[in-house]
Amino acid sequence: MRKIKAGFVGFGEVNTPPEFIVTRCRTAADELKKRGVELLETPPVSDDPEGKNAARAVRDLSAGDFDALVVCVAGWIPTWAVIKTIEPFKQKPMLLWGLSGWRADGHFVTTADQAGTTALRKPMEDMGFTFKYLVNFKDSAPRYDEAVSFLAACRASAMMKEAKIGMAGYRDMRLYGTLYDGSALKSVIGAEIEHFDLLEIRDLMEKLSDSDIASGAEHIRREWDFIKAPQEGTVENSVKVALAFMEKIRERNYDAFSFCDVDGVKKLLKFAPAGSMTLLHDKMDIPTVPENDSCGAVTELIVKYLTGKSPAYLEFYEFTEKSALMGVPDYVPSSIVDGKVTVMPNAFGSFGEGLLNVSKLKTGKVTLARLACADGAFTIHAALGEAKTPEKWEEAGWTPPAPQLPSLEVFFDFPAENFVQDVMGQHYILSYGDNRALLREFCMVKGIRYLEAK
Repeated sequence: MRKIKAGFVGFGEVNTPPEFIVTRCRTAADELKKRGVELLETPPVSDDPEGKNAARAVRDLSAGDFDALVVCVAGWIPTWAVIKTIEPFKQKPMLLWGLSGWRADGHFVTTADQAGTTALRKPMEDMGFTFKYLVNFKDSAPRYDEAVSFLAACRASAMMKEAKIGMAGYRDMRLYGTLYDGSALKSVIGAEIEHFDLLEIRDLMEKLSDSDIASGAEHIRREWDFIKAPQEGTVENSVKVALAFMEKIRERNYDAFSFCDVDGVKKLLKFAPAGSMTLLHDKMDIPTVPENDSCGAVTELIVKYLTGKSPAYLEFYEFTEKSALMGVPDYVPSSIVDGKVTVMPNAFGSFGEGLLNVSKLKTGKVTLARLACADGAFTIHAALGEAKTPEKWEEAGWTPPAPQLPSLEVFFDFPAENFVQDVMGQHYILSYGDNRALLREFCMVKGIRYLEAK
């Protein structure tokens, strides 16, 4: 994950003592830097009649690229001076940020920061700027973390414009909820999905060296716990698919990945690829989701770019009035495993034996999210919950003894019915912690709907 890149320009009226403007803008910029933001800065702009300050700022800010522009208002400023400065960067999201006064000699001092911001908010809205309006409150802590949260969403928005998602196959199990509109996805979110055929993976598997296969198998046997011994060839099959997928991902420089599972790997290669994907996650930090889940893969990438960590997918098995039982019948990345990765050689239905991941998952506060699209209009549906280890349960159909699938019971502080009535698919993307504010900011920047269960 690269750093957040932001342009930074402060504003204050020409008759305000410059030290009051410069000093507070400097403090705000330094606080953003302390929080990991990389700034392209220009000195504060005043409303000099010739507009020389604004012209200089435009030249300075045009010297580099950034994800968003911080419009830091440190005092009253006539609107024209701000618009003249920021209009050349109208294609960028902006943070309209009003600072606050200070106390000196037993009384409060202000430069009328919010006179400047309130004069700007509606004109910027009317002119079509994409921006967040943030004011520091009098006698309250400056809102630096909220500013950084917005800038992180702007970084994610910029990175999604360059994102490329690999997709092996198309429309697994003839599902409808995993499809997507390529033009809408590109124009609104920015990501591109590139499809390729599983024949490419078969060809890559046949070209693998015996030493590479042996090395992968040795990693699996050394790093994972086995509930029972696998059949001959099961480990090697998993290694072959993993190495082939990894080679394709590296060749095309994919940022996220999905594949045809049931009607693809299982049907054509005759075994479940859970072990393959578990190994892939041991070797690569890349978001993945099975079953050609287009919007699921895009959601994963959005969450990664917002939080800096690759999330995981889980699917719904049952609901209670207050919770959702979520699990996966295949694999999870080791990043969400509590303890050591544990696998169980097993088969399901007509598929041959694969290495089913049966690891115990980390618990705690989690955010569930999924992107969905209808008629070109995108929505992110999200909810906050508390993930706990569920009771013992099984999915019917596995060869006895049935495995305990990797799972969590996610408890809501609202009726589960409120979540259920807006659910967008069987797969939801799980990230640890409360990431709702980041998702809200991302939706605002992209101009899409944010729908939160509560």
